[in-house]
Amino acid sequence: MLNGVTMKINVDTYILNTLKEDITSEDVSTNAVMPEDKQGRAELICKQDGIVCGLDVFERTFYLLDKNSRFEANFKDGDTVKKGEIIGVIYGDIKALLSGERTALNYLQRMSGIATLTRKYADELKGYKTVLLDTRKTTPNMRPFEKHAVRVGGGTNHRYNLSDGVLLKDNHIGAAGSITKAIEMARAYAPFVRKIEIETETLAQVEEAVNAGADIIMLDNMDNETMKKAVELIGGRAQSECSGNVSIERLKSIAETGVDFVSVGALTHSAPIMDVSLKNLKPIE
Repeated sequence: MLNGVTMKINVDTYILNTLKEDITSEDVSTNAVMPEDKQGRAELICKQDGIVCGLDVFERTFYLLDKNSRFEANFKDGDTVKKGEIIGVIYGDIKALLSGERTALNYLQRMSGIATLTRKYADELKGYKTVLLDTRKTTPNMRPFEKHAVRVGGGTNHRYNLSDGVLLKDNHIGAAGSITKAIEMARAYAPFVRKIEIETETLAQVEEAVNAGADIIMLDNMDNETMKKAVELIGGRAQSECSGNVSIERLKSIAETGVDFVSVGALTHSAPIMDVSLKNLKPIE
């Protein structure tokens, strides 16, 4: 769950901007059929099996439209839900329920879809030391929600943004002139509390990165055999991360190479939504 302070500081702005995107001046359809304030209720129904995530964001969306709204949940984030189950009931002003429905569902469907896909990947790594990571390949203005969904699904967050850690990729190396120079410059510039990760594509680059003192060495788009040799070459002197061309079918064989981490962009950029629906809206007399 996103705690209350995090919700107010980091998330409300995102939700309000999304609501403004959907309601530029007024909700014409709702105002046409609901000229007066009236309390109502609606059921949040699961339409396919999956891992539910984003219930607090769902609830918060309606709260920002109606401070007296409330959500009675039958599940919590991370729970497995089945098709046909009632996830919860939302109560509030009917105009707020109608106007906030699409925005609230968009968040919930997207976050639940990511949590569901992440759980499938995480299950493949059970019994291995390899840690499942996400990436920065997130939907614009959805990063806090999508990163949260990865955690709920059983994954671990890589750096949140460019201010969060040092990751020197091929273009950084090109700008610096070499792997060794890039690491030297990053070590001199970055605070001591930050680890330095660098991308490598060949065993020769791996060796250079180890000798230059990298903390984490990314093994980019390597086949399993080369990756295993890279892990042996590193020999515990740095941590290793597999990145690029990672499919769920390949996960176990990647873990068997001994890498410490595997990062998967698909967790956020390719997860399908989980289908949920807000139904049976009724006035409360």
